[in-house]
Amino acid sequence: MLMKKVGLVDMTGKVDAHAMSAAVAAVNIQVTRDLPQFWPINATVEYLPDRHHIPQGVWPVQIVDHLPAGEGGFHQTRHGQPYAKIVLTPSSNEWTVDFSHETLEMLVDPSGNRLQTSGAIGIDGGGQIKDVTGRFEYLVEACDPCEADDFTYLIDGVSVSDFITPHFYDPKLIPGTRYSFTGAISRPREILKGGYISFLNPTDGELQQILWVDPNEPPQLVDLGPAPKGMSLRVFVENKTRQMALHKRAGLSANIAKARKADREKLAAAATARAKHYV
Repeated sequence: MLMKKVGLVDMTGKVDAHAMSAAVAAVNIQVTRDLPQFWPINATVEYLPDRHHIPQGVWPVQIVDHLPAGEGGFHQTRHGQPYAKIVLTPSSNEWTVDFSHETLEMLVDPSGNRLQTSGAIGIDGGGQIKDVTGRFEYLVEACDPCEADDFTYLIDGVSVSDFITPHFYDPKLIPGTRYSFTGAISRPREILKGGYISFLNPTDGELQQILWVDPNEPPQLVDLGPAPKGMSLRVFVENKTRQMALHKRAGLSANIAKARKADREKLAAAATARAKHYV
């Protein structure tokens, strides 16, 4: 299996080398240890120190100050090669979650057009997302259904995104099956608060979404219409959705944020103490 390479590059000049190295090390563990347990991916992640030098064969994830209006995180060059942009969040570590999110989705579906057929879902009168009659073709976006910060997990003190497994598209619930890496998703085609899913409705062949990006509001069904000719489905969906999702992002719950802060402080203290053994 050919190896894919992803590189993190700071376009802002505001992220220190320690934070960059820590994020790259964590996401590299995620794509070499966690992701291949469920998806047939062979990849590595590296730190690119020079924004003016992108080695051949590396798909960059660029840290930027902002995204232009109407632009999402996933992009493609004029030759159809994938790359991504994430927004720097100086007051929090949310950018590491977005780095993980965009990296995993780019590796699982580099073309941005991968579809998976599975049972249809809908929203009932009580605002609950339920299985319904029929089948949809789902755009395979590995992190969107479970993208809220409360469903992230830590690798060496760095927050990374949860992600779905291929069993997410199973026809029915099978006890003991993992539908997302952390187990936060408990059944096929479940959308967690703060997440969303995109699909082709066979009735009209156009893209629709079930959005639950605002956890304080009920989920909603949104018609996106047809993707422009020549644009990948994921670029189209991200351009329509990503900035809204970031704007409505709830952030970590206070108790989870407190626990993670304590974990990071313990790791930092242990690393400082350990360094003294080597002098």
